[in-house]
Amino acid sequence: MIRTNWVLDPGKFLSREEVNRLLETAMKRATAAIARGNKVAVRDYFIVDMALSTGLRVAEIAELKCRDIFLRENFCALLVRNGKGGKKRLVRFNGAFKQHYEEYLLWKQTVGEPTGLGDPLFLSSNTGGHITTRGIEKAFKRSAARAGLPPHYSIHCLRHTYACELYRAGGYNLRLVQKQLGHAHIGTTQVYADVVEPDMQRALQRLYAPAPRRPRNF
Repeated sequence: MIRTNWVLDPGKFLSREEVNRLLETAMKRATAAIARGNKVAVRDYFIVDMALSTGLRVAEIAELKCRDIFLRENFCALLVRNGKGGKKRLVRFNGAFKQHYEEYLLWKQTVGEPTGLGDPLFLSSNTGGHITTRGIEKAFKRSAARAGLPPHYSIHCLRHTYACELYRAGGYNLRLVQKQLGHAHIGTTQVYADVVEPDMQRALQRLYAPAPRRPRNF
């Protein structure tokens, strides 16, 4: 197993409270924007939700076309056609994001954006083609700033956040996380296990218990 020397520190992924605040802020902006005919905030919200719901790299988000989303009753996934190393992979997602996608696609049609199979999922307002990776980063920064998140966060932090949460939700199954993220080696995925360790947390809680924490005469 190949191991990486890189360490995932807590400054590279969001807490659950921060995730909730980010999503709520982005959703409220999008709701208000629809009434004003503002496309930017609606797109920003969907970008943030997609990053948190799929863990895609920023370049993978930028390259998505409408044909790359597959919706079935018990199978919802998107196809990354050109992942890291030129590899393809299917990334599964849940029903909550499926509903958001359907609403987003309907909104695109309502505002006159093309939704054909070969059309960009995220349309650039400037070029009419795919949004750039820089444009996606700006979309995240707008939402993050309004949510009061630390300025050092980047949209790539949402990939790390997704991986940590998926690792917990999947019963600490590293292979599952590896497959969703598209890591070539399980050692790369291991960094998430190093920060989400239930056994370590339980051990620390039992450590020295019930040792006194101050002199008795205080």
